[in-house]
Amino acid sequence: MRTLLPRQSIQMRFAAIWFALIALLILSALIAPRSLLPSSILAIIPFAAFLAIASMGESLVLMARGIDLSVPAIITLSSTVILGVSAGSDGGLLTAVILALVLSVAVGTVSGTLVAVFKLNPLVVTLAVGTILTGATLWYRQGIAQESRVPPLLADLGEARILGLNFSVWVAIALVVLLAAVLRHTSLGRRFIAVGANPRAALIAGLGVVRYQIAAYAAAAFLYGVTGILLSAFIRNPTLDVGAPYLLAPIAAAVLAGTAITGGIGSMVAVAGAALFLTQLGQVLRILGLSTAVQFMINGGAIAVGMGLASLQIAAVRETGARWLGRSLMRRPKPT
Repeated sequence: MRTLLPRQSIQMRFAAIWFALIALLILSALIAPRSLLPSSILAIIPFAAFLAIASMGESLVLMARGIDLSVPAIITLSSTVILGVSAGSDGGLLTAVILALVLSVAVGTVSGTLVAVFKLNPLVVTLAVGTILTGATLWYRQGIAQESRVPPLLADLGEARILGLNFSVWVAIALVVLLAAVLRHTSLGRRFIAVGANPRAALIAGLGVVRYQIAAYAAAAFLYGVTGILLSAFIRNPTLDVGAPYLLAPIAAAVLAGTAITGGIGSMVAVAGAALFLTQLGQVLRILGLSTAVQFMINGGAIAVGMGLASLQIAAVRETGARWLGRSLMRRPKPT
């Protein structure tokens, strides 16, 4: 029984966000029913997809015992490269997409190397890398016309719907399934989780701790790059502010999803649920017409409550109940 307790506790940690989402939907039906109209849901779900993809990258970094504040800069870089390299032509789209992703991974690799090899503080490293990247993107964007748009093929993809859902939503679903399968059902994923849970023990076991830590930042940056490309396709004319909303939101979604900041624990499915939760919460607050200050306070409170729910040790409660039941049975007089 004891061997099952940690797994039960972890599963409840990930399930908490889905309970919170259900509660939010019920509350939405009572105070802001317009937010649950099919048109409203279809309008906001692409933004939940963008947040989910970026948050999965942040979750990978947190699972490796790091943190990443370069998310907005990489998203903006990716979208700017799409505009600049493609020059609005379908002929240059493939080259632009490949270059955007390669540059994103390169930036993540640099951050991961500084953190894993040189043992620098990940908060400082990613903030510095993001700042440098922002300056470089601003310099590059000066040579691109402000009215520049993404190639028509990418714009068509950005508004394409499959079974009623935006193309970006299906990309997010595919990435959730892929990453969840890799983390839970492959030796690579299990080793990555082991490295995040206990780097010292993993090193003794012969695992390449540094390699996995660098890979976490590189994979996360790849996901940020994908987010930038999908955002560009969706809004068609991305600006230098396109990545601004993704500074703290991915961290909030990852934490709400039960990702442990101490490493080794995370669920991509739960991260998707947290992205839906935060997106729906923002939609409800806007429909209610609340001020930005109040929206920030409510969002902060929701994150705090979510963290509390995620850390509930339900398994410990079950163990206590089992012990109490066992003692009660022992005290019960035997039949004569």
